Amino acid sequence: MYTNISRYLDQLRTQKPLVHNITNNVVTNTTANALLAIGASPVMAHASDEVADMVALADTLVINTGTITRTDLESMIIAVDAAGCLKKPWILDPVGIGTTPFRLQANLKLLSYQPSAIRGNASEIITLCTGKPSGKGVDSEQPSESTIVFLQEKATETRATIAVTGATDIITNGRQIARLHNGDPMMTTITGTGCAATAIAGAFLAVCPPWDACVAALSCLGIAGEIAASISKGPGSLQFNLLDQLYQLNGPIIEQHLELEI
Repeated sequence: MYTNISRYLDQLRTQKPLVHNITNNVVTNTTANALLAIGASPVMAHASDEVADMVALADTLVINTGTITRTDLESMIIAVDAAGCLKKPWILDPVGIGTTPFRLQANLKLLSYQPSAIRGNASEIITLCTGKPSGKGVDSEQPSESTIVFLQEKATETRATIAVTGATDIITNGRQIARLHNGDPMMTTITGTGCAATAIAGAFLAVCPPWDACVAALSCLGIAGEIAASISKGPGSLQFNLLDQLYQLNGPIIEQHLELEI
């Protein structure tokens, strides 16, 4: 599988896909820099007057509801509707979906537009799939085996690849399932690593199918995070080192570090 990931990474860097992000204002800079480091081209356009035109120009779309407002939701709906009409792939990150009724209903509305992929932690994904709040919203426990079976069923039902990130990342499209063991606990001490995972998956959607895109993205970020953590003294240096490791990532590094079960 590492050869596929390496090939997709090479294709991404050759193509330099334009990734349209309607994301949260806490992580805009982090997301843009992560996309640049991996080899993609980010654009952050939120205005309802231009998002449909930007979707038409872009290769893929990333929707992140971390700091969603009613105005943001209007733009997001226009964008995902345009993506559907143009058959452009897009990914949904339902950040903190269970924390407020507005956020829950907004994400359920977005889900109805059939994203190609969904990325979140266990509680966020379960809330999105059931419509009922689960866990603390932005923190969660690892999914149980019964929950993983449930996620496989929901992936089949929604026709979306579901990627649940945690100590072990779970990626399923209903037919295939991957368990990824890369990453480092220090990654949870900086803001935006999950959002970067979603954005990078969005970039890979331009060069491969959704399940492969999520596996490749989470593998690349997990490996880069592991290496960055090993040379970092704390969260401050980790942020810089993570970008450097994403930029330096290549086939031999992936082969050496990948811990993936399929």
